[in-house]
Amino acid sequence: MIVDFHTHVMPSWAINERETLAHEDPCFGRLYGEKAAKITTADDLIVSMDRAGIARSVILNIGWRSHDLCVRTNDYILESAAKWPDRIVPFCMLQPALPELALRELERCAAGGAVGIGELRPDLQGYSLADTVLLEPLAAAAAHHQLILLTHVSEPVGHVYPGKGTITPEQPYAFACAFPELTLVCAHWGGGLPFYALMPEVAAAMPNVYFDTAATHYLYRLGVFEIVSHLVGTDRILFGSDYPLIRQRLALEKVEEAHLGHDAQQAVLWRNAVSVLDVRGRTRRD
Repeated sequence: MIVDFHTHVMPSWAINERETLAHEDPCFGRLYGEKAAKITTADDLIVSMDRAGIARSVILNIGWRSHDLCVRTNDYILESAAKWPDRIVPFCMLQPALPELALRELERCAAGGAVGIGELRPDLQGYSLADTVLLEPLAAAAAHHQLILLTHVSEPVGHVYPGKGTITPEQPYAFACAFPELTLVCAHWGGGLPFYALMPEVAAAMPNVYFDTAATHYLYRLGVFEIVSHLVGTDRILFGSDYPLIRQRLALEKVEEAHLGHDAQQAVLWRNAVSVLDVRGRTRRD
């Protein structure tokens, strides 16, 4: 069994309106503005999963600036999860800069079967993860519904790439400190946040923080698997491909090339994800 904790899909209407949306929405434009950028539907994802031998995938939304686009694409993700309930785990998107609408959408999505919220993009949506006053009502509602939060995080140094953004480790760290009861997944190895776990107070402040491996080989040498395992524990690492940016089969090959050892590899590929998702019986061991 393999669980991919980081994939993206789009409804066909968004693909058909690609050029218009790329001009209207900053996040969509960053991710899909270039014609060469891959964009796929949930049907395409299922085909990819079958080819790669992946049992389940978490579908993440993107950081839409528009509340209405959050709602419309959330509908598609929830419908896709209802169509493939044993294959797809739905995460929805909110616009926290519009707190009343965001709270209402959180409640609607939770009632519709959403398991989490993400991939948050505060830099493109007009707020900060460190704005705990703004986010407190949403955090409380997420905790009530046992929703997982997944945020984009990028490195404060290193090369520039499309979609890198400015959500650097201090933001998810501030969020984790303010809301330690929430399960927080930091994408892309948390932009290097695990390295700060060498500081005892940082390690102590992140009891419910996990790190996904999305786009690993674009960012780090494969030694990152072993190093982060030593710093925060192998049980905090979740396999993620960042499909369709990265082919799922290729992402799996990179995990294999990291030579983690069988037990650690199985933890990264599925056991940790099952543990996180099983908080509310969201997936099965089969």
